[in-house]
Amino acid sequence: MFNPSDREATMPSYAHGTSPIPLLGETIGENLRRTVERHGDRDALVVRSQGYRATYRELWDSTTALARALIASGIEPRDRVGIWSPNRYEWVVTQYATARMGAILVNINPAYKSSELRYALKQSGVKLLRLARGFRGADYVALLDEVHDCPDLEETIVIDNDWGELLRRSNAVAESEVTDLERALQFDEAINIQYTSGTTGFPKGATLSHHNILNNGFFIGETLGYTERDRVCIPVPFYHCFGMVLGNLACTTHGSCMVIPGEAFDPLTALETTAAERCTALYGVPTMFIAELSHPRFAEFDLSALRTGIMAGSPCPVEVMKKVQSLMHMPEVTICYGMTETSPVSTQSLLDDPLQKRVSTVGRVHPHVEVKIIDPETNRIVPHGTPGELCTRGYSVMLGYWDNDTATREAIDAAGWMHTGDLATMDAEGYVNIVGRIKDMIIRGGENVYPREVEEYLLTHPDVVDAQVIGIPSERYGEEVMAWVRARPDSGLTGDALTSFCKGRIASYKIPAHWKFVDSFPMTVTGKIQKFRMREVSIAELHLERAAAVTTA
Repeated sequence: MFNPSDREATMPSYAHGTSPIPLLGETIGENLRRTVERHGDRDALVVRSQGYRATYRELWDSTTALARALIASGIEPRDRVGIWSPNRYEWVVTQYATARMGAILVNINPAYKSSELRYALKQSGVKLLRLARGFRGADYVALLDEVHDCPDLEETIVIDNDWGELLRRSNAVAESEVTDLERALQFDEAINIQYTSGTTGFPKGATLSHHNILNNGFFIGETLGYTERDRVCIPVPFYHCFGMVLGNLACTTHGSCMVIPGEAFDPLTALETTAAERCTALYGVPTMFIAELSHPRFAEFDLSALRTGIMAGSPCPVEVMKKVQSLMHMPEVTICYGMTETSPVSTQSLLDDPLQKRVSTVGRVHPHVEVKIIDPETNRIVPHGTPGELCTRGYSVMLGYWDNDTATREAIDAAGWMHTGDLATMDAEGYVNIVGRIKDMIIRGGENVYPREVEEYLLTHPDVVDAQVIGIPSERYGEEVMAWVRARPDSGLTGDALTSFCKGRIASYKIPAHWKFVDSFPMTVTGKIQKFRMREVSIAELHLERAAAVTTA
């Protein structure tokens, strides 16, 4: 006798996001123009830390002025314009100004140090770099002085000092020149490069088009039910898709207001801003929500205007999600899953999904996107409930890695599927659950750390013979970075010495928090290092069993 459960067990783990809403076939500039026409007098951007407020019409005028200034500075379509800055209104203006005149915006992580900055500038061929004076004790101008051998870099502009001078250049260019460039642009053209840490060496520049990020932002907004009445608190960084796509583009495609608490996340500032601006949505990685919920002044703030938001970037503890829904008045909070290379979101929970689905999965496939789960050895689609590698295909898949065809071919197969490297399962209703990673990427508080990149830097130390970097569980960050090191005999090398060696050279979130010095690593009989065994040993030695037992969504 036929049992329906037998059929479910053999159904392929494949889903496609059908939608009655068509993709947007326009550039970012065209879309912003339409929003300005509909909602010109409504709030577009509020940056509380700078005392900045702009309506959509004022934001449009600011982007026009900057686009004219960039043209006057010799920037042409497809030239790369770098931005190295924390969250400020100038970042948002730059994002839309470059999109309108066709320059490719290169996002540079505010935590980068000199070696990482040099690589990004040189690899992408940045022609003009706009930078803040500094951030969190880092002197950007001094770090830039350490950077050499970037032949394409013609000009650097310090936002704090030279913003007004840059805008005055706009007087030399007519507004019609911007309009002409806008009309000549095609929505499939590259508009953004974002660096993702490489699993084998240096970061790779994911190259994204108008079509990629505009539509992903639009369908994020559609899923969250955004209208011109929504005010979205965005404490996540702009240099990442979470800020500039899920935040900014989701808002501007719907006439919603972007509300920026400060240059970087601070729980008190986020709470104050959300309450004072009557925000209807709040974003963050789980650690941000944990910090807000645990703040001693949490109860002082009226968060009753909230209804929705996004929690993404790393696995979310189930209990945290429940508190966000109840204590923060966010019954419609959603979880997103994605990666920079897919613009970024591929799956998302819906506002009306059952509670258990919203706290235990990353939702279902996004509109106009396909996902499948395959056996990484055979590339065949696995049945429902069977773990395999998650792959995604559709408008959201990047154009490729900038000037790196080899890496592009390794990531995107001949049929157009982006191989994520993440292990996942899909149930009979199409809900996806991330169960692990093929690649040993570490996600620390929403920041991706690729062990190979850290290992290669540690190997430049003269007393390091070998180094293996792993992720270990952390109740605060989800995961923390740890390094096992083989040092030269009698070198006397210590963890403190290696920490000092890393400071100022690699981003602080990549620096191992724990060090273990060993004579050898656990290996298979074929000589392959067993990182899972290293993790088990580290959990036991550091007494991290409680952190390892935290249930995540």
